[in-house]
This record gives sequence, C-alpha cells and structure tokens, in this order.
Amino acid sequence: MLLKPSTLHTGITRALAIGACMTIGFAASAQEAAPVEDKGLMEKITVTSQKRVENLNEVPVAVSVLREDQINSAFSANIEGLQALVPSVSFRKGNTNRNSAITVRGIGTISFSVAAEPSVSTVVDGVVLGRSGQAFVDLYDLERIEVLRGPQGTLFGKNASAGVVNITTKRPSDEFGGTAEVTLFQGNEYRLKTSVTGALNDNVNGSLTVLKSQYDGYIDNVYNNETTNGYDKEGIRGMLDIDAGNDTDILFIFENVKSNDNCCADLELAPSNRYLSSDAAPNSTGNGDLDLEQRKIDHDFETRTIDETTGFSVQVDKMIGDHEFTSITAYRSWDNTEFREGDFTSTTGSIPLPVDFGSVPDGGVGFQLHDTGVQNWKQTSQEFRIASPVGGDFDYQLGAFWWTQKSERNFTRDASCQNNGGQFPAAIGTYLTESLGIADPSEAQVNQFIADENLSCNANDIVGATAFMRTQFDNWALFADGKYHINDDLRLLFGIRYTDDEVSYSHDRRSNDEYKRTGVGVRSFETNYQGETDETNVSGKIGAQYDLTDSSMAYFTFSQGYKGPAFNVFYNMADADSLPIDKETSDAYELGYKYASNDLIFNAAIFRTNIDGFQANNSELLDGVTITRLTNAGSVTTQGIEFDVMWQATDNFTLTGGLSRVDAEVDEFKCPVTDANCTGRSGADLPFSPDLKYSVTGEYLWELDNMNVILNSSYVYTDEMYAGAPGGTATAIDLLPDYGILNASLAFSFDDDAYRISLIGKNLTDKSFVTTYSGDNFRYQIPRDADRYFGVQLRAHF
Repeated sequence: MLLKPSTLHTGITRALAIGACMTIGFAASAQEAAPVEDKGLMEKITVTSQKRVENLNEVPVAVSVLREDQINSAFSANIEGLQALVPSVSFRKGNTNRNSAITVRGIGTISFSVAAEPSVSTVVDGVVLGRSGQAFVDLYDLERIEVLRGPQGTLFGKNASAGVVNITTKRPSDEFGGTAEVTLFQGNEYRLKTSVTGALNDNVNGSLTVLKSQYDGYIDNVYNNETTNGYDKEGIRGMLDIDAGNDTDILFIFENVKSNDNCCADLELAPSNRYLSSDAAPNSTGNGDLDLEQRKIDHDFETRTIDETTGFSVQVDKMIGDHEFTSITAYRSWDNTEFREGDFTSTTGSIPLPVDFGSVPDGGVGFQLHDTGVQNWKQTSQEFRIASPVGGDFDYQLGAFWWTQKSERNFTRDASCQNNGGQFPAAIGTYLTESLGIADPSEAQVNQFIADENLSCNANDIVGATAFMRTQFDNWALFADGKYHINDDLRLLFGIRYTDDEVSYSHDRRSNDEYKRTGVGVRSFETNYQGETDETNVSGKIGAQYDLTDSSMAYFTFSQGYKGPAFNVFYNMADADSLPIDKETSDAYELGYKYASNDLIFNAAIFRTNIDGFQANNSELLDGVTITRLTNAGSVTTQGIEFDVMWQATDNFTLTGGLSRVDAEVDEFKCPVTDANCTGRSGADLPFSPDLKYSVTGEYLWELDNMNVILNSSYVYTDEMYAGAPGGTATAIDLLPDYGILNASLAFSFDDDAYRISLIGKNLTDKSFVTTYSGDNFRYQIPRDADRYFGVQLRAHF
C-alpha cells in the first residue's frame, strides 16, 4: 500500500483540527442563536437510489447525496469539481471529456476503446448514459446527485458493476417563478444561467433553462502567446410535466448542450528532453521532482474539443390499481471532435533531418504528431418497471430494460516519417510491388526509385493514416428487486437480473500517404477488422436489514456485479486486439450502519469486493508513442471503510463531511501477450485510488434584521495516488502527491433569499496539485482549481 502510517495520522489530525476550528469559530457566534432543546429538525433527505422516493437513512445501500444547496455552495459546474465532496469517488481527467472517467472505491474503466463501457454507470433523470463523458460537459438545475457505491445491477444494471452516479434535475413547478444567475471569476471566466418555471394550464407545468459560460483558460502557450485550457459552452433544457388524468403523469425532457473547449493540454512537469531551451521547459531535475507550478506549454497544435449533446426522454408514471407503472423512453446523440497535440513541442515538424529518438531538438531531431478524432454516438433506451405498494409484508419491483448504442468514429494521425528501423525502404519496396507490379524489388531498385522521385523520410515529411471505426452495443435485461418484512424490525433483501449483451465492431485503417510511409505512431499496414461477441449473465443480491432502534438500522448485503464484454478498438489496432475481451464480474460484501435523529445523520459502511476479469488498460510503447491496450487484466480486490455525517449543531450551524479509507489492490495481473516489458505484480495499487480521502464542510447562518449572512467553508484532502497502469510498480513519476484544498464563500441574502450575493474563494491556501499522469514520463494534468482564485455570484429569484 502507498499510504504510510504517518501520512494517515497527519491526514486525520488535519481533518480533526479543521473541523474543530470550524466548530469552535462558528459556535462562538452561535451560542445565542438557540438553546439545545430548540434545535430545528434537519430536513428529510430523500433519494431515489432504489427507484422509489425514500428516506436516505432507510435505504440499505451505501449512498452519498449532494443536495441542491450543497451543489450550489460548491460553485462547481461539473462533476470534476463536485466529485471532491464524495470521498469514495475519484476523477481521472483526460485530454477531452470523452477520455475522462470516474472511479468508485478504486474501481473504474479507463479506456480509449470505442467498444468498451465504464464500470461506473451514469444515470440522468432515469436515462443510462452509454459513456460517462456525456455528463462531464456541464451540470445545471440539479435537485441532487446520488453516488451509489458497489454493484447496483439488480436495479440499475447497465454496467453498474462498480457503482452508479444518479443525477436528478428539478421538475417544473405549478407556481410561476424563475432564477437569474451570474457568476464571475478571475481570469475572465463567467457563467450565466436563467430559468423559468410555472403552470401552462391546469394540467401542464413547464420549465426552461438557458445557460452560457466562457473562460479564456489558465495555461500560457509560449508558441503563440495565447491562453489555453478554457471553455465556451451554451445549453438549453426544457421540461413539461403533464397530468394526463386517470392517475397518469407524463414528463418530457429535451436538452441540447454545446461546447468548444481549448482543453485540456498535457503539461510537462518533468523533463521530456524534447525541447530543453523552450520557455515552457519545467523546473525539474527529472529525478522524481515534479514542477507543480508549471503553467506553460509550447505547442504548435491546439488541443481542443468540440462537443454537442442532444437528449430527449419521456417518462410515464401511472397507477394500475395499487401498483405504480413506470416507462422511460429515451434517445440521445453525442457528437465529439477532438484535436490533440501529441508531440508536445512546436519545432520538430519543420526539421529536414531523420527523427532521432535518442536525442532532443536542441542537439538532435524530434518528431511531430497531431491527432484529429471525430465521433458520433446515438443511443436509444426503453425501461419498464412496476412497483408494488409499500407498507405491506412484501415490497418489490419488476422491470425490463432495452438499450442500444451505435457509434461511428474516424481518427487521423499526422506525424513525422519514421525510419529508425528501416521502415522507409520497406514501405517503398511494398509500394513498388503493389502499385508498380515489381515482384521482390532489390535494394538498388528501391534506392533508385527514392532518388528518382526525390523522396525522403525526415521529421518534416509528414505522413498520416485514418482509421474508420464503427461499434454497436445491444443490451436487454429482466430484473427484480424486493424486500420481505419478517417483522417490524427485520427485513430480507433480494434481487436478481438476467442480462444479454451483444457487441460488434469494424475497423478500417487506411494510409493517407501515397507511398504508405510509416510515421511516428502511424503504422504502415492497413486493416479490415470486424468482429462480434455476446454474453449472458445472471447476477443477484441477497441481504438483511435490521432496525436497531427507532433512529438507527444496520444491513448486510452480498451482491454480484457484471460488466459486459468489449473489444479493444482504437486507432493503432492490430491483429492481437481483434479478439474479444471477456466480461468483468464481481462479488461484493457490505456491512452498513445508519443513524438519524433530529440533529444528526450518520452513515457508515465496511465493504470488500473481489473482481475477476478486470477490464483495464496497460501502457505500451508502440512506434515511439505510448499507447494503452485494454485487456482482461486479472483479479483485483477493493476493501475499506467509509462514512458520511451531517450534524445540525444549532439552528444556524451545520457541519457535513465524509471519509473513505480504501485499499484497492491487484490480486493477480495478467500482462498482454504483446507486451514483453509488462511488469504486472500482485499487491500493486489500482490507479486513481487514493488510500485516504475526506471532506469536511461547515456552514453558518447569521439572521440579521434586513438580511442573512451565510459563511460556507470546506476542506477536501486527497491522499497520494498511483496513476500508472494496473499491476505496475509505483515510481516518483506516476505517484501523484497528496493535497488538501480549502474553499470558502460568504453570501449576503436579502428578501427571503430573493436576492443573493456570494463572494467566492477557491483554494485559499494556493495549494498546487496534479490529478492525472498521462504517460511518457513527463505528461500531467493540472486542473483549474490547483491555483487560488476569487469570484462573485449574483442570484435573483422571481
């Protein structure tokens, strides 16, 4: 394990100290607010984690909830910012939202393959998203976010083997109202949002939300003196909630979100030895020290993502006798175009000399590598559920689910010609045979043709190839979930799901060079691959729930997780990648405790999950470029303890927090047969799985004559984190340092919160940190929140 006892002690001590400071500081002002016996009741926190509206503390599932007020107080527009408040969740940031991923309890699928799916399912208003990246663009009008930990197959099913992020937006109101919100941050960043809701007639309520946000960025490109790693987004969401009579309610949702982001370029935090004299060279010896203050790049090709998501869904809820029938029909499309700087320099594409991998541009010859990828996803889904009434001896839900997703992707790589292993004359020899009909051309014939055509293979000879990829996922399932009340205190829990998965793909890569010369990261051979695989699975859940007192309960569950088969379909796909990747299965054990009183909510869980056939990436050097190859990497185990707490200390002071202590390790790692340098080993930490993570938030309300003042402060600590390939040995390069972030806001509320002005401070201690190691021994992602900055938000309700 990476966590040292001293680190654990220091981290917990820091949390207790900060929590104590918050409590003492606020309590001093709160002494006269209300006597203990007059504490206000904490609001009832409801969730739909069991696809019913239930009290959080009556649900036998480990679930963390971010409510609307918590989300608003974080002043974060996306999951990347909000995940910090859920200790069991980590976020792996990629160059684009398409390549970003969520892990829960250390488990998540990080893959560039277009024929693989995530281990953590993302659900928005009951609709399963085929790729989690669809939810990484922007979040708005949220009622709550629920993070369910562990396998959730018997109710959510679709590749929920590690957990579910369940996002619920606000339904239209029957009373007219609206919100206008302006948020401004340093660095020329702004977010605008306006929404209106109300009754259109006696039977129809509607809402409409429009947003626009923009940010220049925080990274300086010394090549063109421009700022990058910013965004430009706009979106709209409309909802209609119709009372159709006969106990029938119909909810229509339409949304369209567009973004044009010059994000997210990898930073050189350790020496790449590609351009030592650049102004963007890091202040690092290369001996394990990272330049965490680096905010410069030297790129002649802008890393950018152009993204558009369109979604439409219809949910019908109807009472049939005393049972509730639910139907959710949905269609979503996602267009994603990525432009990626792959050589991370600005000079090498113009050098008329052969590429030399052993030296640098200052004394040798580097290479150019630029990528452009265009992809479209289209998914259609249908879910039917029927739920029994509650309050009897037997509560149950039965359902059927159907889902299909089709994607088309073309990916072009333009790179310097490569001849470090005789690739250039080999390509010309092949050209003479295939195009000119010269069988087995001699070396002299090859050299003469090169001279006659004035051909070369230097860094400034840019060659390329385009891969055309198609994939289709088809899934259907039947599921049941129930609870049997043995007596008033004891309940048996059970669930079962039958799943049928089919995956198919095609891959056609063609050279764009007349002579089919090989480039750095550009293979010379063309492909015509296609394949399909299918899998069925029966997974289940069984457990018990016992009410210890009127305020507390305990539960134990054993559940099975399942993630469907896949293919490793990516740009440089080869014969070895054409074989299917088997399913991923898991056995999960969880013991939980929940307590709720009028001023305290406390939830805790101890868990252990064993996973077989773990679908994971393994890094590999191919043609001078690091790639990631998806495989069934073997068996892994994640185990630990986690808790969430909310304490209403007084009517005016609330303290919330959570802690996750996770040990996610490899039991047996199976190296890809194509990678002779793989060093997989048992006992290695899984990537993006910090051993310790916690958050604590305090909020105090001063009630004055003409206004209210709200002080909110949060501290989030993330332990050091391994970010390499599963089964690898942690080194100074891929072991990301621990960090703690302190945020705060001071809000002034007027006229029963009809108007609010918030002063916002992010990362008040100016703690720089890194969240992702991208490879090649020097590439990293440093987020916006790794710098201190300030802002203001103006919000009006009408």
